[in-house]
Amino acid sequence: MIGNEKVYIIAEAGVNHNGKLASALELIDKAKEVGADCIKFQTFKAEQVVTKNAPKANYQLKVTDSKESQFEMLKKLELKKEHYEILINRCKELDIDFLSTPYNFEDVDFLESLDVFGFKIASGQLTEFPFLQYVAKKNKLVIISTGMANISDVFNAVKTIKEVGNENIIVLQCTTNYPANISEANLHAMNTISESCDVIIGYSDHVANNYACFASVALGAKVVEKHFTLDKSMEGPDHLCSSDPKEFKELVKGIRNIELSLGSRLKMPSESEKKNMYGMKRSLVLNRELPKGATIKKEYLAFKRPENGMSPNMFELVIGKKIIKSMHLDDPLQFDSIEW
Repeated sequence: MIGNEKVYIIAEAGVNHNGKLASALELIDKAKEVGADCIKFQTFKAEQVVTKNAPKANYQLKVTDSKESQFEMLKKLELKKEHYEILINRCKELDIDFLSTPYNFEDVDFLESLDVFGFKIASGQLTEFPFLQYVAKKNKLVIISTGMANISDVFNAVKTIKEVGNENIIVLQCTTNYPANISEANLHAMNTISESCDVIIGYSDHVANNYACFASVALGAKVVEKHFTLDKSMEGPDHLCSSDPKEFKELVKGIRNIELSLGSRLKMPSESEKKNMYGMKRSLVLNRELPKGATIKKEYLAFKRPENGMSPNMFELVIGKKIIKSMHLDDPLQFDSIEW
């Protein structure tokens, strides 16, 4: 279940299949191999997302043909409808979750017909309330990225979803730039979102390294999403800012180790510490020989390992008391060796 102690890790394949079924299947195989819990694609028709003359985003211009329009680029990156059942079946075979981002009402209905377990909403659609309502009415998990948004945008988006009766919401802190500068990750905003919106929080990462992802887990992220590619040198808008299988495997390994390190809010000795306590903690001991009936003075006492006698915290209580038997240097004081 998403939101429990284990962080849910999403490999964002997006359009890194370059419109090819074989590449999409390989992305699923590799995502499972490197330990992702889920692989996510994008479901769209170019003509329903951008106008024919829409310019590319700045980051897209840097890694693709600048003479090509955004529409022409996206058209090459579409998956065919008949591909989806094949992809979902591969995910079922490998026991990895399938998720996709719809961009219009028709996409939502299509994914719903495939019995997906939830929907991922891209940052650009965060402020499209009619679209959010339409998705929310499917009564399935809604995961929202929050790039380019302020807290009022996020609050209103969550409110819009909840108003139609859907409380199954996860909100991801996100910076919409590819790659994003780590100084703009703003991870503390996750907790602002959690406190303001009463939702499970996570982080959608576009930073070139894994540091922000690791920090997000330490700060309470229950979901981490990062772009995933077979090869960063492939042609396409998102490959260069994605993690390849080796890098993603390191991401998963790091997150799982951070989870282990977090433990619980209960402060108590660990099992391994309990085994060390006898040899590492100290007791009240004598720093000289004393005959039976001697009165204990401050200068007769020391704190030494192991923990086999009275606690050093009993120091003041034993001052002035008499010992009922002769004792030697380094003998630990015991309750039955003192006249009370």
